[in-house]
Amino acid sequence: MNLLIIEDDAELRTGLQTLLTQHGYRVEALAGAREGHAALITGDFDLAIIDLTLPDGDGVALIRALRTERCSVPVLVVTARDALDDRVAGLDAGADDYLVKPFEMQELEARARALIRRNRADRALGIRFGPLELTIGDPRVLLDGAPVDLTAREYALLELLAVRAGQVVNKSQIATRLARSGEALSDAAIEVAIHRLRRRLEPYELHVRTVRGFGYLLEAAEPTPES
Repeated sequence: MNLLIIEDDAELRTGLQTLLTQHGYRVEALAGAREGHAALITGDFDLAIIDLTLPDGDGVALIRALRTERCSVPVLVVTARDALDDRVAGLDAGADDYLVKPFEMQELEARARALIRRNRADRALGIRFGPLELTIGDPRVLLDGAPVDLTAREYALLELLAVRAGQVVNKSQIATRLARSGEALSDAAIEVAIHRLRRRLEPYELHVRTVRGFGYLLEAAEPTPES
């Protein structure tokens, strides 16, 4: 599970990153609104933990911008702003939960788990694309109605492409989804993963197309017109 922390307090940022990493999360930690916005729009995260007071922008404005751009990553606000109006503004902007500083790390971790669990339950939906059938989070995949065994990496890549079928998925999104804890995924490793998945899908007329300079997209062959 991939988490993003956007917090300008270096000590708290490091403490949160250390704690959540120890609990098995892959954690990226940033200090500003602009870089946080870019990471959330281009990356693949299960949760964002966002402070409202940032050196280059307001957290409420950042959350509102993310929701306007249809970024559905769950957001947990952590802030010293404890007034009712601040809570209402954060939740109305699109935050999913609100935690006032100072807080116990145990409570933050529990709230993070709850938000991720709720989001995954909401996303437990089936996808049908051409001959492909899969359910988000379920490694069982059907192609032409028959089960197909995939490696964990092949499944993660296929799920990412299938959710955005017909849309370009960039290398940054793929690297975030496929990287193991502490591992940076190289362009070469991504290309190997794409090549292997292509070979698995080709017999079913599903194609992973390279869009030069942008990324990859999943396509199904057009049906042949009957004569």
